[in-house]
Amino acid sequence: VAHFQASVERHDGSSGDLACVVSLQDGSYLAEFLLEKGYEVHGIVRRSSSFNTGRIEHLYKNPQTHTEGNMKLHYGDLTDSTCLVKIINEIKPTEIYNLGAQSHVKISFDLAEYTADVDGLGTLRLLDAIKTCGLIGSVRFYQASTSELYGKVQEIPQRETTPFYPRSPYGAAKLYAYWIVINFREAYNLFAVNGILFNHESPRRGANFVTRKISRSVAKIHLGQLDCFSLGNLDSKRDWGHAKDYVEAMWLMLQQDEPEDFVIATGEVHSVREFVEKAFKHVGKTIVWEGKDEKEVGRCQETGKIHVRVDQKYYRPTEVDYLQGDSSKALKKLGWKPRVAFEELVKEMVDADIQLMKTNPNA
Repeated sequence: VAHFQASVERHDGSSGDLACVVSLQDGSYLAEFLLEKGYEVHGIVRRSSSFNTGRIEHLYKNPQTHTEGNMKLHYGDLTDSTCLVKIINEIKPTEIYNLGAQSHVKISFDLAEYTADVDGLGTLRLLDAIKTCGLIGSVRFYQASTSELYGKVQEIPQRETTPFYPRSPYGAAKLYAYWIVINFREAYNLFAVNGILFNHESPRRGANFVTRKISRSVAKIHLGQLDCFSLGNLDSKRDWGHAKDYVEAMWLMLQQDEPEDFVIATGEVHSVREFVEKAFKHVGKTIVWEGKDEKEVGRCQETGKIHVRVDQKYYRPTEVDYLQGDSSKALKKLGWKPRVAFEELVKEMVDADIQLMKTNPNA
């Protein structure tokens, strides 16, 4: 859970601050994006016994000493309403980007109550903090919504009007957040929007997400540090884009005259199996699939070695089989469209992990 803020022209022309998330994948790209536009960025980070700012260290004025410049960090947590009120009242931001969440779908089944507390009630606490601080009329609020809301899809492709059917505690918690944002927008005239972002990846993706697990493992196999790794549902299909493209869409939503919710996606669908094949192809290996169900393996055609196995423990209790977004509304009203293609994304992630494993094999 992490959040941010930044200094820019207020929408009424006066100077002010802004809020967004900092230390995770999306937050780090958003912080870079906002800093390049001249914002002063404030981030909320959770207290940890180990440093959890690795993705944003390059954004400090002096990275060696963590000296702050236009990016400032504050300790806080979405489960602590008092600290949220204190921080927001002190900074008085003009834009708030709530990217904080327990965002791992599989883990949400094990941490269901915590996920609901952070992802659902955490959003309410932020909105209440804005109201408590008397900033309803001056703040613009972005909520990181998710394609997991669609879950057991009722329509292909999924658009802003598609009915929701979440299939995980994560999806259910995010559904509450989605509707409480709309409630504050309609009840108090708060400029608040939901960005329904489909899967977006990058070299900064968390290590336990399937795309990064694949790119890290392929890098290790390429360097001779690993022989084989295990995955869950190989036939799960997703609409994958690049996180750097998607944070621009977040910002664009808050620059509109009226608050509206948007689907952000590429419109292309690829399976986990295809992601594996493309990643190995990039390092000169052809994966041939043998067997079926939990007995299926991915064998290297060139060497005969098994590099991929299927493990039931990585399956979700309720699966989301197919997600495909229709972002035509974003193209029409925001002028947004994705720039990074699927194969380019896979190559970038694998190349970055090869460099990482060369310098730090235990990463």
